[in-house]
Amino acid sequence: MTHWSKDWQDRRRKPDDSEALARIHAVIGDLPTYGYHRVWAVLRRQSETDDMAVLNAKRVYRIMRQNVLLFERKPEIPPSKRAHTGKVAVGENNQRWCSDGFEFSYDNGEKMPVSFATGISTAANH
Repeated sequence: MTHWSKDWQDRRRKPDDSEALARIHAVIGDLPTYGYHRVWAVLRRQSETDDMAVLNAKRVYRIMRQNVLLFERKPEIPPSKRAHTGKVAVGENNQRWCSDGFEFSYDNGEKMPVSFATGISTAANH
């Protein structure tokens, strides 16, 4: 383990985040529901178009965290206690149905919707 001398000082410069914070506030003022990742994306696009300094995503996250601008994380949804065994059973015929829908696009731009439904009947249900 390395020990520092008593006269050692941390000489790393602390970045001045005031300009970056003002840019973040400008984005959040227009779009208050954006998290750090979207804020960073907006700032990155602004940097490209306006010849501004590019901000690193980690720096945006740090500045937003230090200034309490991050959203709370969603609580994790507990897994269901019902076990799914992979078998769907019904007591009578005409109780299990399957449906789907999709769309074809023709070269001329017209669309043709297709949808179907079918009843499922197996010997086990008779």
